[in-house]
Amino acid sequence: MNSDRPSVSERVAQQLAGLLQDGSYDRVKHLLEPLQPVDIAEAIGTLPTAQQALGFRLLSKDLAIEVYEDLEPLVQQALLETLRSNEVLEVVEQMAPDDRVRLFDELPAKVVRRLLQQLSPEERRVTAQLLGYASGTSGRLMTTEFIALKQQQTVAEALNVVRRRARETETVYALYVTDGFSHLTGTLSLRELVTAEPDLLVAEAMTREVVSLTTEVDQEEAARLIQRYDFLALPVVDREGRLVGIITVDDVIDVIEQEATEDLYAAGGIQTTDEDDYFQINLLQVARRRLVWLLVLLLANVGTASVIAAQGAVLSRYVSLAAFIPLLIGTGGNVGAQSSTVVIRGLSTKRIQAIGAWQSVLRESAAGALLGLLLSVIVSLVAWILGYQQQVALAVGGSLLAIATMAATAGSLLPLLFRRLGFDPALMSAPFITTVVDVAGVFVYLQLASTLLLPPT
Repeated sequence: MNSDRPSVSERVAQQLAGLLQDGSYDRVKHLLEPLQPVDIAEAIGTLPTAQQALGFRLLSKDLAIEVYEDLEPLVQQALLETLRSNEVLEVVEQMAPDDRVRLFDELPAKVVRRLLQQLSPEERRVTAQLLGYASGTSGRLMTTEFIALKQQQTVAEALNVVRRRARETETVYALYVTDGFSHLTGTLSLRELVTAEPDLLVAEAMTREVVSLTTEVDQEEAARLIQRYDFLALPVVDREGRLVGIITVDDVIDVIEQEATEDLYAAGGIQTTDEDDYFQINLLQVARRRLVWLLVLLLANVGTASVIAAQGAVLSRYVSLAAFIPLLIGTGGNVGAQSSTVVIRGLSTKRIQAIGAWQSVLRESAAGALLGLLLSVIVSLVAWILGYQQQVALAVGGSLLAIATMAATAGSLLPLLFRRLGFDPALMSAPFITTVVDVAGVFVYLQLASTLLLPPT
């Protein structure tokens, strides 16, 4: 497959811009009608702001709602400012509750209050309910559009409920059964319902072993459960066990992408929040979010410089030692980063809990020692072949073994320590590993070199 070939949305965007420019509105409708909403949303998002509103207005009502839910937050906000008030209200009113809440999270509080007041009483109630849950929780992520069946209904009656509500719910493939007090008591797949005898009670056809979570549970746990059990949706209950919503697999995919992005930024020592797009914030905020850990690393370099200055005697007599300092601390940083990446990923996937925290640290320490031994042999031989003194080669090799072991241990231990203290391991580990490895590594190297090269006093 040719990777340079434009995507569907890119081809549509080029045609769409030309047709809107020429005023060929009937052809625009003909172009967009057979496309998937997500492709239309991406194509509209590439247009100038004025053309975005025009292209959006040419969509049918039902298609416009689906497309709007797939637009980027900034494009959604731009359309809210461009469209007429009644058009905005119609779009927001018809959105799925969870998508509406995500939109409101991106809007100024003043705009959210105005839109809430204009919603119908039922939609206002549902939206206020979801906004009442903390950001990043299952309650904030869930939708209230689901089908709940009653235990005492027959299969035939339940099928009628599904037919009647299918168009207004998020999914019909996962059905949930409640008692007379709305407590979740079982689940039923659409396949099980369709193949059951019509006169059978739902209570007899349902599965009673239900996997669910409460509204306060972190959204990452919801994603993990859906991935673990291959669910299309996951029921959410309140503290009393009443069914209040569901989380669907498409919402979980968004969570996984969001969390992966946050972890990547954190690994680089960049602080981010859920509320904004890093590429849309101003330069002062960019600098502020990077400054903290850059200052930590700057202090680490000051510590390294102090260690080097304290060992000036051996460096002044054997200047060649300085040539290996970048190699040693660079290798230590790489080994530490590899170990921390493995452990942080293990914490995220719960694999660390399976083998035990201390076992994972010992495993990484042993791996670091083995890597250090192999690298030390190679580097010592290379240094000796290049004509460096035997003692210098031994100092480099011995230090490399110690640094790799130390870096692997720190790389595996620090994420666990920060997790225990309640800090984000991905954000905290990288700068601290660099600090520890740089200072301790240079100290070990120059101390060993002094022992091998300088006569005892």
